[in-house]
Amino acid sequence: MKQQLEQLLVQSIDSLIKQGDLADSFQPKIIITASKDLAQGDFASNVCLANAKQAGMPPRQLAEKIVQQIGTQDWLEKVEIAGPGFINFFLRAGFNLSIVQTVLQQAEKFGLSDFGQNKKIQIEFVSANPTGPLHVGHGRGAAYGATLANLLKATGHDVQCEYYVNDAGRQMDILGTSVWLRYLDLAGEQIMFPSNAYQGDYIWDIAATLHRENGDAYRIDAEAVFKGVHADHPEGDKEKHIDDLIENAKNLLGAEKYRTVFNLALDTLVDVIRKDLKQFGVDYDVWFSERQLTEKGLVDKAIQTLQDKGRVYESHGALWFKSTDFGDEKDRVVKRENGQTTYFASDIAYHMNKFDRGFEQVINIWGSDHHGYIARVKAALTAMDYPADKLEILLVQFANLYENGEMMSMSTRSGEFVPLRTLREDVGNDAARFFYVMRKVDQHMDFDLNLAREQSTDNPVFYVQYAHARICSVERQCAELGVKIALDKVNLQKLENAHEQALLKQLVIYPERVASAAERREPHIVINYLRELSQQFHSWYNAHKFIVEDEEMRNARVALAFATRQVIKNGLLLMGVSAPEKM
Repeated sequence: MKQQLEQLLVQSIDSLIKQGDLADSFQPKIIITASKDLAQGDFASNVCLANAKQAGMPPRQLAEKIVQQIGTQDWLEKVEIAGPGFINFFLRAGFNLSIVQTVLQQAEKFGLSDFGQNKKIQIEFVSANPTGPLHVGHGRGAAYGATLANLLKATGHDVQCEYYVNDAGRQMDILGTSVWLRYLDLAGEQIMFPSNAYQGDYIWDIAATLHRENGDAYRIDAEAVFKGVHADHPEGDKEKHIDDLIENAKNLLGAEKYRTVFNLALDTLVDVIRKDLKQFGVDYDVWFSERQLTEKGLVDKAIQTLQDKGRVYESHGALWFKSTDFGDEKDRVVKRENGQTTYFASDIAYHMNKFDRGFEQVINIWGSDHHGYIARVKAALTAMDYPADKLEILLVQFANLYENGEMMSMSTRSGEFVPLRTLREDVGNDAARFFYVMRKVDQHMDFDLNLAREQSTDNPVFYVQYAHARICSVERQCAELGVKIALDKVNLQKLENAHEQALLKQLVIYPERVASAAERREPHIVINYLRELSQQFHSWYNAHKFIVEDEEMRNARVALAFATRQVIKNGLLLMGVSAPEKM
């Protein structure tokens, strides 16, 4: 419907241009919104207020000219000018009635569109370092990324979901060394465990596997392990302490044994993460290993590309990318004086590889603490003549988990965190998925654990699911009473009261809400829609009987209820939430 109204406005403005009332250069931005108050029509546009200056006339005068050009349309009851120049559109009473049969006929396909025209999009999200199980802070990015992928697929995009496995670098060495030190504990060595190592019980579990499968094969005397190591915090430097231990681990174990410990830790945690996400309803098409970038020479290729274009210079033995030439706040090192490439060099290679794989749009979903990386990554893409404007970076604020008014810890390093798995087992996937995308992801979110557990209408996901279950109960009641509902012979003109008119209007705008949520990358638009639709349904259900003596009225009301159920189900499934038939 919004597209029809937009086209109507475009045609009217084109007519005014041809008549000379508007300049040939007039290019308006047209926005159509669904009205919240039926008294103000079904839809409204602020096109005249937004473009009055460009038109060279007052908004209301421009509105009068446009409305005059719109004329009579068989699907419009009337068009009114309101306030300083809003244009309100009132659809004919019977127009919305057709939505019931449309929904029932299209069923699960209702709301889908080809808006994306099969545009090839990659979404990379979560990508947490595999140094521990996912915690509830990661859950928001997981729910958001998976839901955005659903929305983009529903609107005709060709979507690939990817997890970037950071399986190289210092954090992974800290993980591997943490496991080995716990293994030495189990083997009988007296170990002072580093303050900067990974502390969680999962480290003990991996170490136990290493000991169970290898006995004392990896045992080294504790004195040798700590020989030449800087003191730990608080007397010394915890960073130097753990780095020295990593170096000793590599030297004492040798390359092969160290890699065995490293890979056991990595593979165990990647498998845990993969299972946790799958059980959360989050699936990936690709798990991309950071190590591929080095092993396939992609990091060297990226640096060479920058050198060939004159974007790199040498200073104090290191190679620096001239990122300030492209809007970054300072230049960035891509290769250190010791010849090792940096994390940033890997980031450049990874994003170069994304576009080399043929994606027309690349979406990264990062935690808000990665804000500083945006400018430098886009600078590198621009410097290599890749389309930086096709890289879209969406920042997600981590969710804070509250129970009984107290915030719970999220620290992976200390081991004091609430795993995503624990949240799922506590409140269920449905509540977790729904709550995580209930608000804009760039806003802080407090996840109320007590509310998510509630089986009451105060719980928003329960409230929406309850609407679906209530409609299913209507179907069961009809079957129990032997009442047949003839959905192919429905006199929808019977749907006259205000509750029914509001529901009809709400059903009409569902496809536009899905398209808007996808285009704006805001799944909460669909969440808000479902809550409004459910509220309208509950109000209608509480005010009117469905299974009445009047057969035409009964068929019409049940048909509207079934259409409402279908839309609720479609919307919930897009959010990764189930639509239960009983509650």
